[in-house]
Amino acid sequence: MTEVVSENSEVTVLLVDDNPQNLKVLYETLKDKGYRLLIANEGEKALDLAHRHHPEVILLDIMMPEMDGYEVCERLKADPETADIAVVFLSALDDLQAKVKGFSLGGADYISKPFQSLEVIARVKTHARVIRLERELQARNRELQGDQTRILDSISEGIYGLDENGLIEFANPAAAAIAGRPVEDLIGKCFFDLHFATADECRDSLPVMATCNKGVPEHQRDIQMLRVDGSSFPAEYRATPKLDGDELHGAVVVFHDITAELESEKALEEARELVQEQRDQLAHTSRLTTMGEMAAGFAHEVNQPLTAISNYARVSKRMMAKDEPDLELLGETLDKIDAQSHRASEIIRRIRRFMKKPATGKEELSVPELLEDTRQFAEVDMRNNEGGIEVRVDDDLPGILADPIQVQQVALNLIRNALEATRSAGSSQPVEVSARRCGEQCVRVEVRDHGVGVPEEAEDKLFHPFYTTKEDGMGIGLATCRSLMQAQGGDIGYQRPEEGDGACFWFVLPIAGAEGAPCTPDEA
Repeated sequence: MTEVVSENSEVTVLLVDDNPQNLKVLYETLKDKGYRLLIANEGEKALDLAHRHHPEVILLDIMMPEMDGYEVCERLKADPETADIAVVFLSALDDLQAKVKGFSLGGADYISKPFQSLEVIARVKTHARVIRLERELQARNRELQGDQTRILDSISEGIYGLDENGLIEFANPAAAAIAGRPVEDLIGKCFFDLHFATADECRDSLPVMATCNKGVPEHQRDIQMLRVDGSSFPAEYRATPKLDGDELHGAVVVFHDITAELESEKALEEARELVQEQRDQLAHTSRLTTMGEMAAGFAHEVNQPLTAISNYARVSKRMMAKDEPDLELLGETLDKIDAQSHRASEIIRRIRRFMKKPATGKEELSVPELLEDTRQFAEVDMRNNEGGIEVRVDDDLPGILADPIQVQQVALNLIRNALEATRSAGSSQPVEVSARRCGEQCVRVEVRDHGVGVPEEAEDKLFHPFYTTKEDGMGIGLATCRSLMQAQGGDIGYQRPEEGDGACFWFVLPIAGAEGAPCTPDEA
């Protein structure tokens, strides 16, 4: 007899007994408890129902003809599809050996006949809840494993799970694609022998070996790994130890081919070098332009000592033509020729130094000397603009680390702009150049004029390429200055003066020997 007596999909209970009276008692006991009840009166039918309906609990009589309860339980537990069912044995046998045998075959519990209703209800409820929770947990685990598999399969980086000897226990599709062999062919292979040419030589120093043997995490980039066909590729990998508490069980290795990354990095470095070369060329062109603008003034500067030298030379010749030349006066005249020659030489030296392309690398510079040299260089502009330059430097100002040519180019550009702005406003006040320490890492240089100032709408655009407030300007001077300052690890900017008119431009440069990040606008 086989009968479905209740339809409740939450929990299914299978009642198995060859005695109809016992089945009736069990049915009456459980019928109002919300279970879906199945009934079987012999072993084969019980197995059939168990396979078709997968009940959570089976109340199973031991003493049945043809196939007893022990054999039914043994066959249920031998089948993975029914192995998780809670089998509760029913028997009038009350000896210890019968119970031990039932438990040894996988039984979950034991109820003695005659039945006590409350006991049956309690035991069924407990085992049903346990099995239901276990099945929900197993379903969730399968779902998580499925999610994990999909995630690992979708990752573009290769992933290996290794045991403590480096044997591959797991490989995702990306690892197989990189290695050049199907996943199933990788399982059981030695990671070290598969991927490293020196595996037979210095084995202890191989990548990932310390992670497998000692549990030490590793991360290396640009190491050479082998594919199955013997070809090599540059790789980056991270190795993490597999731990169960304090027990080491191997490593998880995540790796990828960085051939394309290295090519991109090389192309980027070449692009940076090209940009730097173009920046240097632009800066040099800017200096040539500045020199062209100042050429007439420098010609006048050089012509003055040359004219003086010529005059002193003629005087010396006349003195030497006398019968008794005044040797003391002649010596003084020759000293004057030497002084004027030195003056012309110094002018030419400054021009040549400003014109040359800077050598690679930076050097420690004295800020007072650098600004004084720049002030002298700007004397031509002072005369042309009928202005003056005042230099103020704090005492004990530390040296800066920068390229002197590029820093002088920036300072000269700001000073010349300030002189022009002061003249355009009809002011007679000198341009103020000051330098002070700024924080622990930087020196700040300011150039303040008393000209017409900068319109508010122009402040944010001053350092943009090709933007200018001058009628005949090209708009590359300040943009070049910013590029040069940033290349020196510094910065440059504009601020509206707190008092009076005019404009104030500043730049900051790192102090020689200071540790930390380059100067930033916040430090200005």
